[in-house]
Amino acid sequence: MRRERAAPHARVGRRPGKIAVLTRREYLSRIKSKGFWVATLVLPAAMTALFVLPAMILARTSADQRVVLVDATGLLGAGVAARLAEPPELGGLKAARVAVEVEPPGPDPAAQRAALDRRVLEGGIDAWIWIGRERLADDTVEYHAESVSNVITQGVIAEAVEREVAAMRLADAGFDPEQVGELTRPVRLATVRITPEGSREETGEAGFFLAYGMFFMLYLVLMIWGQQVLTGVLEEKASRIVEVILSAARPFDLMMGKLTGIGLAGLTQLTVWLACLAALSAPGVAGLLAASPEGLTLPGLTLPAALNFLGFFVLGYFLFASLFAAVGAAFNNVQEAQHFTGIPIAFLVAPIVVIFPVINDPDSTLATVVSLIPLFTPVVMPVRIAVKMPPVWEVALAYLLTAATVVALVWLCARIYRVGILMHGKKPTLAEIVRWVRYA
Repeated sequence: MRRERAAPHARVGRRPGKIAVLTRREYLSRIKSKGFWVATLVLPAAMTALFVLPAMILARTSADQRVVLVDATGLLGAGVAARLAEPPELGGLKAARVAVEVEPPGPDPAAQRAALDRRVLEGGIDAWIWIGRERLADDTVEYHAESVSNVITQGVIAEAVEREVAAMRLADAGFDPEQVGELTRPVRLATVRITPEGSREETGEAGFFLAYGMFFMLYLVLMIWGQQVLTGVLEEKASRIVEVILSAARPFDLMMGKLTGIGLAGLTQLTVWLACLAALSAPGVAGLLAASPEGLTLPGLTLPAALNFLGFFVLGYFLFASLFAAVGAAFNNVQEAQHFTGIPIAFLVAPIVVIFPVINDPDSTLATVVSLIPLFTPVVMPVRIAVKMPPVWEVALAYLLTAATVVALVWLCARIYRVGILMHGKKPTLAEIVRWVRYA
């Protein structure tokens, strides 16, 4: 009988630590729920609907416009009609197809306008355009239609008219429009990025969007999963289940298990989002590369940038999640906690004010100082690294300061958690929360 009793104790000794057990509980309880996967897949579905469906609809929708053009100058009609016969493309799709019928001005302009209005109302044409010599003096061409919300089509028509008017004015001034166009053609600025591995041509816009995309991803995930920690603490506090768990684990272990488990669930969700983003953006990136000049490369997420992205994400998560956990432990419901959730949210939102100057000049004093403030570092420093790798000592100092702040906040918030998680009823004041920290 003694041997049979000794075996369970041996197994207990080999069990993982309490934090690991609590982490596993928090992680599995979330990823096994239908709500987690619904929320995880909603964003990729929304992105698909936002970017893919409009293109599909535009490709299948007829944008034909039947337009009558009355040219009082007698010089622009044919040229405008020719330009509109081959409209520009937007993303590989025709922006608009405009069938133009050039009509000379009649002896009675008012009657001609009224007749054109009737044709529009009867459905014979979609719109009519009036180019009067006197109106060109104030750079105005009239567009009449039953609906004037078709801004894409109007933009195509306006560009065609503008080009013909410019050519006419140049010819009137004694210049050759084709020669002027050749002499004034735009110059492309070829941007070349210098790296230790060598120089390569790279578009500035692509680097900007990569950095901003990383910033937005960090901001979104930290905001969502910080709130998840707050909600989880409040739910356990309301259900009193935490009282049972505390009989087998310390409050610090319970909080660390909760933070780690929810953080792993957040990483799982982030991985799914990044995979969907890569799948959705692959065709567009391939098309951009095919249309780009020879030798041009798009910026990629290098291994150091990816590792730093992950490192600062983990630090940022523990930093903000501990604040949300402390708020959840101190109050009884979401309504009471809302007044204090603005504190961590404010530090998450604040980098938005400076993120564009940081991307534009990652070596500036502003970028350096802000990226070394621990509450801003997890969001700002990965953006600096994506644009241009800062000096190693700055990255190391950022890690050191942020890690020290995380340790201090976890310690501080664990003391609030220790007392507040068992408190019910009266809403605590700030002075009472300070006393919890001092005497916990």
